[in-house]
Amino acid sequence: MIRAELEEIGLDSVIGESGFITAEIGPGDGETVLLRADVDALPLREEAPEAFAAQNGNMHACGHDLHAASLLGAARILKATEGSMTRRVRFLFQPAEELLEGAAAAVEEGICKGVSAAYMLHVAVNTGLPAGTVILPPEGQIAPSADYFEISLRGKGCHGADPASGVDPLSGAARILLGLQHLTSRELPSGASAVVTVGSVHGGDAYNVIPDSARLQGSLRCYGDRFRLRLQSRIEEISRYTAQAFGLSSEVRFPAGCPSLINDPALRRTALPILQSLLNDRLLVAPQGPSGTAGSEDFAVISRAVPSLMLALAAGDPGVGLHHPKVTFDESSLPYGAATLASLAL
Repeated sequence: MIRAELEEIGLDSVIGESGFITAEIGPGDGETVLLRADVDALPLREEAPEAFAAQNGNMHACGHDLHAASLLGAARILKATEGSMTRRVRFLFQPAEELLEGAAAAVEEGICKGVSAAYMLHVAVNTGLPAGTVILPPEGQIAPSADYFEISLRGKGCHGADPASGVDPLSGAARILLGLQHLTSRELPSGASAVVTVGSVHGGDAYNVIPDSARLQGSLRCYGDRFRLRLQSRIEEISRYTAQAFGLSSEVRFPAGCPSLINDPALRRTALPILQSLLNDRLLVAPQGPSGTAGSEDFAVISRAVPSLMLALAAGDPGVGLHHPKVTFDESSLPYGAATLASLAL
């Protein structure tokens, strides 16, 4: 659908090896600006009261469909002004953001080659702001790093009536979970912002059987590369030594992750008067200062490769948050998103 829309606009598109779609517009010489939208959905059964609600067990619960629509709108605006453009604009429709893999793969394939600046816009709900209000976040770190981790434990299964004949991985898993919860409260400075969450614990399938193995899966989010590396190391140490204490073997993996996202100070200063002129009272400038732990964004990988700026777009007040099966979005916000991206590109 995205490629068909680009073709209708008059732009040729290319699919990267990792599945992203890219197209370009503007003069071939001079600087290149990257506009990025993520396009992946989440494995949730949609319960939103929309005529177009997905029926396949997946839904755009994080608003990525609005991101793609805004970027397509920006492409249409830029095509209409192509003759007067002095910068080249590269569009990136990126999959696998929710897996923390898509941006890294696109960067690896050269999406940032020759790029002097990159921009993205993420929808926000329940802000209390009129739909279409653009929020300009502070400079510096505005979204935490994120890492997924998986802890695999192996013991010895046995009859539930004879636990001494086996080695119980569930007991070890329970103590590892409790140990991980102490990390942020006891091992980081009071001003540090971090969250360690175990979101899945699985082991066994029967009431009366101690299983051979157990697995914990979770996520780590924090601000600051130093704290990120320390917490990764401590997750591995707590898991390994706790497992050893209970006679278990263990393996810790970090299958995917991204650093904290950095808003470039110079880009933010340049963007401010442009957005003020474009949006007037539909612009909210967030004050400088720490924003606390929040959702991560793998655009962070691009922000470490080239100067970047992430903005937010108010898209209604549905009463439930992002990643919720009932979340809905106010589509009247889309023209503001498209105009913002196009103006920043120009």
